[in-house]
Amino acid sequence: MAVIIGGVHKGSPANKAGIKAGDTLLKLDGAEIVDVLDYRFYQNSSRIKAEILTQSGKCRRVRIKKGEYEELGLTFPTYLMDEKHFCKNKCMFCFIDQLPKGMRESLYFKDDDSRLSFLFGNYITLTNLTEHEIERIIKMHISPINISVHTTNPELRVKMMKNPNAGKVLPLIKRFNDAGIKINCQLVLCPEVNDGDELVRSLNDLTELQNVECIAAVPVGLTDHREGLEKISPFNKQSAAAVLDIIDKSGDACLERWGERRVYGSDEFYLLCEREIPDTSYYGDFLQLENGVGLWALLKDEAENAIIELEDTELPTAERHISIATGVAAEPLIKEIAHSCASKRQNLKCDVYAIKNDFFGNKITVSGLVTATDIKKQLDGKNLGDELLIPSSMLRSEGDMFLDSITLEELEKTLNIKITPVDNDGYSLVENILGIGGTVNG
Repeated sequence: MAVIIGGVHKGSPANKAGIKAGDTLLKLDGAEIVDVLDYRFYQNSSRIKAEILTQSGKCRRVRIKKGEYEELGLTFPTYLMDEKHFCKNKCMFCFIDQLPKGMRESLYFKDDDSRLSFLFGNYITLTNLTEHEIERIIKMHISPINISVHTTNPELRVKMMKNPNAGKVLPLIKRFNDAGIKINCQLVLCPEVNDGDELVRSLNDLTELQNVECIAAVPVGLTDHREGLEKISPFNKQSAAAVLDIIDKSGDACLERWGERRVYGSDEFYLLCEREIPDTSYYGDFLQLENGVGLWALLKDEAENAIIELEDTELPTAERHISIATGVAAEPLIKEIAHSCASKRQNLKCDVYAIKNDFFGNKITVSGLVTATDIKKQLDGKNLGDELLIPSSMLRSEGDMFLDSITLEELEKTLNIKITPVDNDGYSLVENILGIGGTVNG
């Protein structure tokens, strides 16, 4: 499969070699170029033989000399150089199947693409992989690879994911492990399905493998829009505590065997069973922040350090009144940080509002799934002060729109207030609460 070249950077090695936009890239060093992984891997050499099909239909073979790891200088019509690979599973817990109707179309796309795992850290199930792709991952030593495992019991995984290929996950993980590829695993747990003894089995299987660096267990997310879907109960205080007991035992065993804990429960499990969340020393290199593992501890630690590092002379003395909108789960921590900031700066008033998730359902408590609709409904008419802070995770990657397709600008006009998205780190949060903009080092 050849790929059309969309553009050539001026002055790049490809440009100097006479390659032009509209030409077709056939091969690099004799290897067929199918997508972005092939291109990135084979462009690294300092001397490359490129095979190009010109727009006139002539096949050119050019030798390109460049610095090792220097970009060749080609761009393509799509980032992956072909279409995304969509998910072929029908998981009983799939969050996308639980979205309400009427949201923007892009939110309903389910990806399960190994290339996105390598490039952006996305989690994949491995059910989409062909033997060619498996061998390519091993040959290119694509590492780490992030895998949504859920269970290592073949029959149970097929049942949970409704895909006959799902039962092959453990042999595939072992192949990657034996090839020296680092692996991060995610287990989405459903009560009385893959927790309990099944969780013990999965952790025992995975922690035997040297290159499985980190395993995160997260509770299933359940919205109020599960019409026609399989019935799943939410975790409660008792069942969440049982999960953490298993996690602690497995993590202790890993600590003794590997010198690393490796097995972690998400912050949500601790909040559900009302256990104290461990401090930052517990979480190692924080490899699973995107799964909500250690976010609470890290945010608290960063905020405390930011406040300690502040000099009184750095703090403005004018009156400041702001508000913060956050998810229900994070409210206690955000209030604690806001209180610490208020004790540091005189004339600071900071009101924290936990936004209940009526859009998806009240069982959804994370900040990243809060919509503008709920913020508007719950904050309209309140005295929010001069500025409203929100976590940047509420917005899409472009930073301009909420999940319900309402823009940041539209919400600002509705509430008649400046809204400032804040990055998910304690230093940024403290800076924005105090209104000191960049004087805290972090």
